[in-house]
Amino acid sequence: MQYRPTATEILETLAELLEETLLPALPSGLQHQARVGANLARIVGRELELGPDAARREQELLTSLPPDDPTALWEALVAITRADIAIAKPGHDGWEAG
Repeated sequence: MQYRPTATEILETLAELLEETLLPALPSGLQHQARVGANLARIVGRELELGPDAARREQELLTSLPPDDPTALWEALVAITRADIAIAKPGHDGWEAG
């Protein structure tokens, strides 16, 4: 049985409270800390939501690497890094070198 609100929903509510309610009421010297707190709450929420699948995929990628194949290793590392970035800084995980 799922209990509501979920941990992810609670963290998003906390982030919204920090940004929408507290941030405007804080003196300018504390506003950055409120933004950081909101960002951290969202990162933890994404970690709870996306982290288990990312960890499983990372293990699959690393354990299925063919021996002596640097291209496969590179592709696995890129996929793992993209999954990590999707948690830490969404929107930046789609970058392509060019």
